[in-house]
Amino acid sequence: MRPSMGGFSSSFTNVRSASSWFELYAAFSTFIMLLRSAINDLIPQQVRSFVHSKLKAFFSNRQKSNVVSLQVTELWDGHTNQLFQAVQEYLPAKISHSYKSLKVGKISKHKNIVMAVDGKQEVVDEFEGIKLKWKLVEQSSQKESDNRDPLRPRKLPGFERECFTLTFDEKHRDVVMNKYLVHVLDAFQEIQAKQRTIKIHSIGGGRCWQKSDLTHPASFQSLALDPEQKQGIIDDLDRFLRRKELYKRVGKPWKRGYLLYGPPGTGKSSLIAAMADHLKFDVYDLELTSVFSNSDLMRTLKETSNRSIIVIEDIDCNREVHVRSPKDFSDSDSENEHKHVKIKTSRFTLSGLLNYMDGLWSSGGEERILIFTTNHRERIDPALLRPGRMDMHIHLSFLRSKAFRILASNYLGVEGDHPLFERIDDLLEKIEVTPAVVAEQLMRYEDPDVCLEALVQFLEEKAKERLCKREVD
Repeated sequence: MRPSMGGFSSSFTNVRSASSWFELYAAFSTFIMLLRSAINDLIPQQVRSFVHSKLKAFFSNRQKSNVVSLQVTELWDGHTNQLFQAVQEYLPAKISHSYKSLKVGKISKHKNIVMAVDGKQEVVDEFEGIKLKWKLVEQSSQKESDNRDPLRPRKLPGFERECFTLTFDEKHRDVVMNKYLVHVLDAFQEIQAKQRTIKIHSIGGGRCWQKSDLTHPASFQSLALDPEQKQGIIDDLDRFLRRKELYKRVGKPWKRGYLLYGPPGTGKSSLIAAMADHLKFDVYDLELTSVFSNSDLMRTLKETSNRSIIVIEDIDCNREVHVRSPKDFSDSDSENEHKHVKIKTSRFTLSGLLNYMDGLWSSGGEERILIFTTNHRERIDPALLRPGRMDMHIHLSFLRSKAFRILASNYLGVEGDHPLFERIDDLLEKIEVTPAVVAEQLMRYEDPDVCLEALVQFLEEKAKERLCKREVD
């Protein structure tokens, strides 16, 4: 069948239309090439570069007007900025092979080379399809006027604080603020859990906390402590961790205080290390002799982080916390409990320490453990020891049979019973000897039988000395 004239006409029209568009494109391309050649020939290179730079700056500024910049500083209102610490640990994992400038080093006790970003290049991260740029900025040293403020952290001359700057498109503000920063904090907690490196902090030069790895090997498994007492401490710690909502509901700061008391050598420091290992909390070792005033005490404690243990060892050695005589008390009612005799020195006062423990300053920070150690509990002012301040009193006494079994297992590898254990148990009930003294005896010989026989002789001599002393008295 012959095609109709109408269909033929339509096809012919389409072909002509396509041909016309091709001719138009060819003519336009020729015009552009001629125009470009004319511009290159007639307009100098300097003028062309100037116009190009202005156009580029114009469109660049239009783009920058939609960019949001967030500053993550090292300190926030005098406190350690946890987000800064999170970013500091989070960004090295985002560094690609294209990154040209890095900080690298080797830290004692770490097997691998550690890596950190510097301020010479941005680190690009991506979250839910959003491109985010981080950059490290070193801020200039503090002004001289800042040194006169006792509440501001004091720094060594020339010391510079660091700050991270995060930039992103303004249309992603809600996602960044509500999701991305939370993601960074969560990733930081995961990194910490994997690293499991506990830090110990102490006051160093410049009156600032300085940290290092806590390498104390003590754990609850190795601790020579009565099993029932040990389990009671573990249960109390675990219960504390679970009760965040309870503390919030009843209106109490999420803190707990422990008093460790007993003779020297009974394992107070080892127990603190075991608690830190169990909780995975950093330890802040506060030496009260380095504290000059109440404001200095508050500033120092404000700079401690959450999920930490604050330790004040041998607190009875500070006269500010000793039992007060009746003349030191006010004749007013119990509301004046915190007001005690004025010390004429510039040192901190008991009221300052009490204020941090359960006063208005106690609300700074959460999930913290406060530990006092002492060899003489009777010397400490009762105001420090009541519940709400020192919630649990742990008496670490002389070595007894159950704790000795743990020492024998740790040092000699003796599990279960041994023919000499019964004799050793009887001697331990008669004399007062600390775990540290017995541990030293167990390290003198490698053979378990020889070592235990020597220990029996040592304990029998101690028992004779104790009996002779009683007869003389």
